[in-house]
Amino acid sequence: MKKPLHFFGRIRWTEFLLAVFLLVINFTLSAAENTGEDWPQFLGPHGNCTSDETGLLDRWPTNGPPLVWDKIIGTGFGAPSVLGNRLVLLHRIANEEIVECLEADTGKSLWHFGYESHFIDPYGYNNGPRCTPLLTSNLCYTLGAEGKLTCLELATGKRVWQRDTAADFNVPNAFFGVGSTPILDGDLLLVMVGGQPNSGMVAFDAKTGKTVWESVGEQNWQGVPMTGWRGERTVRWQSWEKQASYSTPVLATIHGRRQVLCLMRQGLVSLDPKTGAVNFSFWFRSTANDSVNAMSPVVVDDLIFISGAYYKVGSVLLQLNGDGKGVKEIWRGTSLEIHWTTPIYLDGFLYAFSGRNEPDARMRCVEFRTGKLMWDRDESWPPHSARTPGVYGRGSSILAEGKLICLGEGGILGLFQPNPKQPEEISRFQVPQLHHPCWAAPVLSHNKLYLRSEDHLVCLEMAK
Repeated sequence: MKKPLHFFGRIRWTEFLLAVFLLVINFTLSAAENTGEDWPQFLGPHGNCTSDETGLLDRWPTNGPPLVWDKIIGTGFGAPSVLGNRLVLLHRIANEEIVECLEADTGKSLWHFGYESHFIDPYGYNNGPRCTPLLTSNLCYTLGAEGKLTCLELATGKRVWQRDTAADFNVPNAFFGVGSTPILDGDLLLVMVGGQPNSGMVAFDAKTGKTVWESVGEQNWQGVPMTGWRGERTVRWQSWEKQASYSTPVLATIHGRRQVLCLMRQGLVSLDPKTGAVNFSFWFRSTANDSVNAMSPVVVDDLIFISGAYYKVGSVLLQLNGDGKGVKEIWRGTSLEIHWTTPIYLDGFLYAFSGRNEPDARMRCVEFRTGKLMWDRDESWPPHSARTPGVYGRGSSILAEGKLICLGEGGILGLFQPNPKQPEEISRFQVPQLHHPCWAAPVLSHNKLYLRSEDHLVCLEMAK
């Protein structure tokens, strides 16, 4: 029997509506599963090595997460930052420090901005920049190894302003170049400049680069007890003292008071970010002159954790007084000796790589409020020998979807289930493009994982 034309029209219309319905459902489910976010600053969107992304691989194939792209880059130790589909990297090629913007999903270069650099690392490490770019919706801030502070348009790479902090302030030469990444608080760019006598921290107008305030130095350190050192000693300030460390400051609100916590070379200083007024100064550094502080403070409620790796300086947990003007020690010990990485805090425990050099390398879990060592795993490399295959050495970690993503300094990538009772490794593989030293923490943005060594940048797919 011959069907009327309108019958076939109804079928096609029904099929069309069904196709649209399925498309909408599929799009909605995909959007719900992919909660990708930007990673626009050092240590991620929250400044504490954690990501809120979901829909990530539960474990990795034998050959690791799929490679999206890889790229040979200039020297340096700083991680990239990602905002939308723009990835910005600060690196050095020949005698130029270069701020370069790439398409995050392809690695294609969009623009670059360069300026001359003559930095030479006095200890023989590479001569590239150490800091991570800081990105906003329209601007990009970078700080080079010699202290060149630069603000560029994010869309075009056009220079907005630039300050030469080494020329503008009296800054003693750093051990390994400039390595503390700037942070933003509203319209203020807060930078650990390290100037003498009282310009350890400087606030710049983020739009113009003009100096707003200077703080930290002789005025706050003179006469402070040298806690943890032998004898009844107090600080006698010297005009040649280095102030800048390799720790990036942390903004926190504790007891209702907004403050910026700065782990300087001499120790921890709390400032009012709007004025630079000092709340308290706590001495924390190694007795050895050739030593640095490098981890960022970890803040939980009114507790502040700091750590160092040089000559048994160890760690200390501090509790902020109710008035915000002082701290008291909760515990001090060597269960963690953090070199450059920042520990991951989760459910009352710290997870971190510990140890100053390759032969000292450990992976550890420590109870936050007591300093009790929960477990310890040897990740050491023998001194003066080839790197030991299958061992992380020292490394860095980030937390995403309840799991630790760890990058060892030799390029091993690991996935761990946090467990205070024992180390629980899920997956690991050697990223073939990476080699020692990999000293920048992983960057996770929109389900892509970005890893760098001294001269290589790799993008891996992390979505299920």
